[in-house]
Amino acid sequence: MYDNRNTRLTKWLNDGIPLAQVAEWAGNSVAVLLGTYARCVDGQLPDLKRRLEAAGDLPETELPGAG
Repeated sequence: MYDNRNTRLTKWLNDGIPLAQVAEWAGNSVAVLLGTYARCVDGQLPDLKRRLEAAGDLPETELPGAG
C-alpha cells in the first residue's frame, strides 16, 4: 500500500500539481514532501523554460540542467 502512495504522489508532482496541493492530499507539509520526493520530480524543466520564455522572464544565462 505504501508503494502505491509513493507512486501516486510522485506522479502528481511530475504532472505539475502544485506542491502545496500534493502536500495537503498527502497529509504532510511542503517541507516534508520535498524532503522525501524532491529527487523523484523529473521532466518539468522544459515546460518551465517554455513558460518563462513566453512570459519574457527567462534569465540570460542557461538554466542548470537545460539543454
